[in-house]
Amino acid sequence: MPQSQPKPKSEIEVVRLVWLAIFVSVFSFLFYYRHGDLLLYGDAVAHINIARRVFDSKTPGLLQLGTVWLPLPHLLIMPFIVSKQMWQSGAGGSIPSMAAYVLGVLGVFKLVRVTLSRGEEANGTAKIAAWASAILYGANPNLIYMQATAMGESLYLALFLWAVAYFSEFAGQADAGKASRSLTKCGLFLTAACLTRYDGWFLAAILVVGAVIVNSHPGTVHKDGGGLSVASSRMILFKFVLLATAAPVLWLAYNAVVYRNPLEFANGPYSAKAIEQKTATVNPARGNVLAAGSYFLKAAELNVSEANWGGRLWLALALLGCVVSWFSGRGRVALLLWAPLPFYALSIAYGSVPIFLPTWWPFSQYNVRYGLQLLPAFTVFVPLGIYFLLQCAAKIRRVELSWKRWTGAAALLSVLVLAVASYGTIWRSEPICYREAATNMRGRLALDGQVAAWIKLIPPDSALLMYLGAHVGALEQAGIPLRRVINEGNHRVWKQPVDPEGLWEHALADPAAYADYVVGFEGDPVWTAAKDRRLTALVEIHTTGQPRAAIFQGRTQGRAPSRVQDQTR
Repeated sequence: MPQSQPKPKSEIEVVRLVWLAIFVSVFSFLFYYRHGDLLLYGDAVAHINIARRVFDSKTPGLLQLGTVWLPLPHLLIMPFIVSKQMWQSGAGGSIPSMAAYVLGVLGVFKLVRVTLSRGEEANGTAKIAAWASAILYGANPNLIYMQATAMGESLYLALFLWAVAYFSEFAGQADAGKASRSLTKCGLFLTAACLTRYDGWFLAAILVVGAVIVNSHPGTVHKDGGGLSVASSRMILFKFVLLATAAPVLWLAYNAVVYRNPLEFANGPYSAKAIEQKTATVNPARGNVLAAGSYFLKAAELNVSEANWGGRLWLALALLGCVVSWFSGRGRVALLLWAPLPFYALSIAYGSVPIFLPTWWPFSQYNVRYGLQLLPAFTVFVPLGIYFLLQCAAKIRRVELSWKRWTGAAALLSVLVLAVASYGTIWRSEPICYREAATNMRGRLALDGQVAAWIKLIPPDSALLMYLGAHVGALEQAGIPLRRVINEGNHRVWKQPVDPEGLWEHALADPAAYADYVVGFEGDPVWTAAKDRRLTALVEIHTTGQPRAAIFQGRTQGRAPSRVQDQTR
């Protein structure tokens, strides 16, 4: 029998890395699942229920995906929350994030190997740097927590890393055919990124400009007989531009057709701008790009180290690594990993996206998780900065003989020491992304839990009327199918500002005619409708720091379940 060929060493390394990432992902998921921490983020609850209502609603369909959040995360979550248990626990929303975490670890490994390698084979420096970057990325405590939830950070970061990795492969590829395939793969990952977060739109614009520059460079048009003609090269570039712009164009068209406003996601009633105006949220960096960039950089530092010295050290080493990469010519394409900095600086200053930091005014925690977007840049360039410093030390006569051959090992050891020291400070005080969620959601979770306990007492065949915007978690905890609940999504969204024939509008006009019970939270449309119609409140719920909630009697006047009556006496 013919003997099977042994696997290349690089393939064995990839397999080991994947299994290591899977172990970290599964172990951390089980830890947070056991402690009930998967749904601490209000956005995580919202993501799961947006996906759920596509098939579990009085008006099911893809229009239930809404407009503010991009659709890919919800489409990926959907198959895993068909099960009631996976929906209620939040575990179904964690599966795509966990898979993306593994993909991201592999992506940063590939990116570093591609950008630092000379020729087809990775040299020793590239291999060591790839492992160092993968360890720094995969071991980050904040990313480890986020990948165990339904939040979209790990998914976007994975797509971001692979898009940049394939773009780097395209830019450094001598063979025209391989360069074409790499650019196409980059375009596919970029399309997915653009359907995940709006960060991807900014990245797409940068990569399109970069592709044009690379393609127009004299050295990229391949020689006769070994590559592509100028016309073919332009066709490949055109194909990439189509892939890069497809998702933004389709999303704008979707908003224009369905909501009669192509920018509904940006300035509609559920947009960040509208929420900021409604809640009068303070933005300490409004209108100041430099201040906004400073807040974002500080958030990034807090995601890699709780100690001030640690965060500053990471930033200094990363900047040093960037300088080394630029002047050495190796890894220049990886500088694209800094794209989140200008994007978030502009978003914070002008886009109604504030960041609150515990160490800066207003001394709170809000959107600190956005700092994770610079984790790829830190994990790629910090090892380069460390390696450069060790190389400089190795050139000193006294240490040259003893250090020169061990520079790579010393660099890897230094990276491990930095990771242990920095990530240790995070574990001791709990990851800031975890603290942000726990602090901001404590009151809402308590209220949702109390409302859920009361809803469970309602007969299982009852129809409910409820505004789901802020407290859909109550239904999730109670295990109430969304198809039993009339909510703000049950109307024709293209009828603006209201749908005269919509189920939601009819139910608000006469709640007792459409719902057996009405669940309202002070200030929301259902509460207002119930009060205007003078419906009887069976129970009123008060939670510190949260609006009042009440369950009103609907069309089942005179036959309220005895258990509810007993509890309200």
